[in-house]
Amino acid sequence: MQIFQLVGIAIITAVAALLLRGTKPELAFAVSIAGGIILLLFAFEIFKGSLLIFDKITAATGIESSIVKILLKMVGIGYLVEFSAGILNDFGQNSLGDKLVFCGKMIILVLAVPILESVLNLIVKLLELV
Repeated sequence: MQIFQLVGIAIITAVAALLLRGTKPELAFAVSIAGGIILLLFAFEIFKGSLLIFDKITAATGIESSIVKILLKMVGIGYLVEFSAGILNDFGQNSLGDKLVFCGKMIILVLAVPILESVLNLIVKLLELV
């Protein structure tokens, strides 16, 4: 299973960084960043195979594909911001990481406006039927 590969990469990266931390802290940090990037690339590869499922769901339910794209963007932004904030926290930049999370939430809020508009239009159409 792919989760075991992800866990294995994470554990190997953590052990390597821990062993290097005492002698070469700058190299330990580079190993941690490289391991994180490898994990992200691996996860993107897994996710890429799942995109076809979203197309099938869109076709089966009749939901506009633009709404599904917006939802996927929102989830992607959330994960990317959370990952980046974690890296900033590892750097000791907790304040900057918190500001990044806030900015990410604001971007997600702006992206949600078309979805809210679509839901309101649906409600109006339903009320007209009554």
